[in-house]
Amino acid sequence: MKSFTSRRARAIMVAIAAGSLALTGCSENTGNNTGAKAENQDKAKEQQQGVAYLDAKASAGPAKDVAGAKPGGTVTVYQESGLTHMDPGQIYVSDAGQFSNLVFRGLTNFQEDGKGGVSVVGDIATDSGQASDDNKTWTFKLKDGIKDENGKEITSADVRHTVERLYAEFIFDGPTYLQTWLSGPDYRKKLPDGGFGKKHLPDSVLETPDDKTVIFHFDTPRPDLPMTLAMPGYSIVPEETDTKEKYDAAPVALGPYKIAEFKAGKALKLVKNENWDPKTDAVRHQYVDGFDFQFGVTESTQTKRLIADQGDAKNAIQFTGSVDATQIQDVVGDAAVNKRTVKGYAPYVMQLTFNLDRVKNKTVRDAATYAVNSKSLIAGEGGAYGGDVAPNLFAPTLPGYDAKYDPYGRLKTPAGNIEKAKELLADVPAAEKKLVFAYANSEAGQKRKVAIEDALEKVGFDVVSKEIDAASYYEQIGKLDNPYDMYITGWGQDWPSPSTVVTPIYDGDQVANGGSNYSHIKDPKVQELIKKALGEQPEQASKTWEEAHKYILEEVNPAAPLWYVKQFQLHGSNVGGVRYSTESSYMDLNQLFLKS
Repeated sequence: MKSFTSRRARAIMVAIAAGSLALTGCSENTGNNTGAKAENQDKAKEQQQGVAYLDAKASAGPAKDVAGAKPGGTVTVYQESGLTHMDPGQIYVSDAGQFSNLVFRGLTNFQEDGKGGVSVVGDIATDSGQASDDNKTWTFKLKDGIKDENGKEITSADVRHTVERLYAEFIFDGPTYLQTWLSGPDYRKKLPDGGFGKKHLPDSVLETPDDKTVIFHFDTPRPDLPMTLAMPGYSIVPEETDTKEKYDAAPVALGPYKIAEFKAGKALKLVKNENWDPKTDAVRHQYVDGFDFQFGVTESTQTKRLIADQGDAKNAIQFTGSVDATQIQDVVGDAAVNKRTVKGYAPYVMQLTFNLDRVKNKTVRDAATYAVNSKSLIAGEGGAYGGDVAPNLFAPTLPGYDAKYDPYGRLKTPAGNIEKAKELLADVPAAEKKLVFAYANSEAGQKRKVAIEDALEKVGFDVVSKEIDAASYYEQIGKLDNPYDMYITGWGQDWPSPSTVVTPIYDGDQVANGGSNYSHIKDPKVQELIKKALGEQPEQASKTWEEAHKYILEEVNPAAPLWYVKQFQLHGSNVGGVRYSTESSYMDLNQLFLKS
């Protein structure tokens, strides 16, 4: 899944039935930088344990009380750029995913124990789902008393509508797992009007026999469905109030908070949704009266304010921003400030992605891959607190990760292999050495721009950098006819399986406007391996995914691995209940309260 600065995951999903493993995050605060890399890498290896699908009792609600929690007050939220989307069907970026957890609800959700463990529970459904027919059929019963912010009770018709609207052309930036599983890669052709007309998906695909029952029918086993449905992109959109394209600016809440005021790119105010019933929610709380989002606050300003801890900053949090790299020592060097941080190892790989429609010469891509300076890029992210050098395209948190697989020698030459890059470029025509690099107009984007330009120009590339608005960054590079040769992207698994990395990013069927295949790779061998792995049992599939990974990186090279992401966030002294969320890889918003 995308993050605000990378394609972030709703990371923690997997079915025991599939025999897979799930990520469990690092939730403790570390005191200093000594051994930071080794400690986090070790924890990444340990972040794998089974995740259970829980029953009706565990899904009933209310959520377990947070120790010391008090009601009242408003949390101030610092965020540099505006939200990418607010329409659930468009949400696949982590800033919107964090927002979604406050405002929306889905059939299922994730429940965290605060120690790194994650389970799947029913959200508006009574449980995490009932499978039959070898996981080809999944049945969900809806809880009583689930209402939207207008007081309208949610029925199976709203769930059907939520699924069918994803087939409409105006939904272009969200996940596509459910749609493709139900109707194949050309799913839009099966319901071109998105269910807004008289035509609907047949009962043989999606069945709603009564107001409380939803049944999904698949042609192959889908044991991961409960985790898939917990993604924010599958949150419920009530049929009666769906305004299609306009919904992105004024969505209707089912969660504990609703939108009271929204000024795009400037401010967002959330207040309590009085029609949310805590007795139906096993995950969320409604301790504070609301959240006031301040957009346009750079990470450096966020960090300065939170270190100072004065006025509203005492009640403030970083949303998807992190501690500014230049101020990290000011944070970790002060015990009182460092106590107000959350740190964790995130399951995301940042990479320099090449647009294969434009950069067709693999020698050029290889030269750029050898040239890039991971050390410089990581320094801009906060050094050891910001990330580790990535030798390949799989994260350390992913089952099957091989730390020794380093085909471009990234670990030996983290600052770039200048000689090798120059050697490869020696016979390349000058026209092919000119590369257009797209970057986000954020502080982080500016730092990355400088690092990329410096590394590539040093070996003989002519880099032309083009600025993109950070809030629409993925939308712009997601256009098939985009005018860019390369751009930094990142991806974290949607659940701990290589299938949720290789398929979304490197499957030729995902080459589409708004798709996540940003390199536009369409390789028959990759397609063959993906198809093979998806039909295999986990143990054998892991070997096929490994083969696909090596073929992609060595024989095609659509993206140069750069760094693995770490999270490091700061909050005000009056904010209580703060902990690292394994599931979001940010601060856990479900637990927050104000101490006074």
